[in-house]
Amino acid sequence: MPLRTNRTKPAGLDLLRVARRIGGRPHEGRLIAGTLVLPCALGRSGVVRIKREGDGASPAGRWPLLYFYLRAPNPLRLRWRRTRPHDLWCDDPRSFLYNKPLQAPSRLGHEEMWRKDALYDAVGVMGYNLRPRVRGRGSAIFFHIATDDLSPTAGCVALRARDMARLLPRLGRKVSLLIG
Repeated sequence: MPLRTNRTKPAGLDLLRVARRIGGRPHEGRLIAGTLVLPCALGRSGVVRIKREGDGASPAGRWPLLYFYLRAPNPLRLRWRRTRPHDLWCDDPRSFLYNKPLQAPSRLGHEEMWRKDALYDAVGVMGYNLRPRVRGRGSAIFFHIATDDLSPTAGCVALRARDMARLLPRLGRKVSLLIG
């Protein structure tokens, strides 16, 4: 399915700042988007400068949000595509398809983009470890919906559904997450 954009909306936010919550546990963060300050979940190991596959950490740095997978259409300025039940993301560092989208069925290690819970109803693909892809440096670093209690992620940045719904319409076409 092709990527789409809504070109009729004026420019939006271009930078989302993400940092650990002062005095909080490693996975407790804050996302600052203009005047909005929203609690967010980070990787269970917090934020690291050198990321490794499976370390449970969110990678420090500035990462563009390339596009979104959405379960339902949404008026985004960003590029997006509709999530389908056969959509997967390869997280198998032994594969040449590492850190790329796949289609089911697959024997490779992968994330299912169509989940029974709502955590991937809106998933932003961050431009981390994509060009070039370095096997073992971490894959599938997404910006997605969190659990209501903001449980730690495997390395992604996640917002509660109501906060994601408030934020998405405010994002610009070339938005980045600055983590760290």
